[in-house]
Amino acid sequence: MSIDPEANGRHAAEEFRAEHRLGDQPLGDLITIIEQTVGVDIAVLDVHAAEHGMTMRDPRFGTTIIAVAKTPHPMRQRSTLAHELAHVLFEDAGTPASTTVDGSAPNDVEERATAFARHLLIPQQGLTQMLSADMPFGEADLSRIVQRFLVSPQLALVALRQRRIVIPGNAEAWERIRTPDLATKYGWMDQYRQLQADSDSPRAPQLLLSRATRGYQAGVLGAGAIARLRGVTVDAIEQEFREAGVVPDRLESSDDPLPMVTLNDDELDELLGNGPEPAS
Repeated sequence: MSIDPEANGRHAAEEFRAEHRLGDQPLGDLITIIEQTVGVDIAVLDVHAAEHGMTMRDPRFGTTIIAVAKTPHPMRQRSTLAHELAHVLFEDAGTPASTTVDGSAPNDVEERATAFARHLLIPQQGLTQMLSADMPFGEADLSRIVQRFLVSPQLALVALRQRRIVIPGNAEAWERIRTPDLATKYGWMDQYRQLQADSDSPRAPQLLLSRATRGYQAGVLGAGAIARLRGVTVDAIEQEFREAGVVPDRLESSDDPLPMVTLNDDELDELLGNGPEPAS
């Protein structure tokens, strides 16, 4: 069945924002937003730079994990996260790719995910609120949009053209503008460096870590397994747990059943490397 990728993507992004009361404002920590709204785990992994992101499903447990690569390009990582979220919401991860004769055009499913990501990160109404009808658009305006919505200049330009905003000068020159160039010229490089530090650091799945911590408290999972998930030393984990009052073998009565946590080293390797089959 044919789809309208742009219209479908925009509609889904608007529905997602409305359902979770995100309004038209810029989204902050996208990883936390996705984990808290959709309930999927997200891992930021130290993998090859070419591996931007993928959605994985574990058929044994029915869980879904979005994995993205750590990168010094924070705007790209955010787009990747939003793109993979689209695959989760549309339940189309793993759809076989189809291309044009020259093999260059993505299929409708990928175009829809790309449209969803753009409209999620830069809602049309939020963008309109930043634009002045009686003032010419310039590079400083592009910088404000990139900084506010935390997107690449190229993604912002697509959104602007959809709003019929006339981009002055040479179109190719605008397409070559880089985020760090804007940050340097318009005074927000310190903010960009902080964004880079965050996006270029591994990050373990919060939901999985929460379950693992409960397993540690129940005495069925060791600190070593959690240390491996976090990518830190066992001593560091044990110190964090002591300071937070997290102690094993102290069960408290609760209607909430304890998790079945039985991960060993091999299973952790499977999860973080060769576990669930990649779905996109």
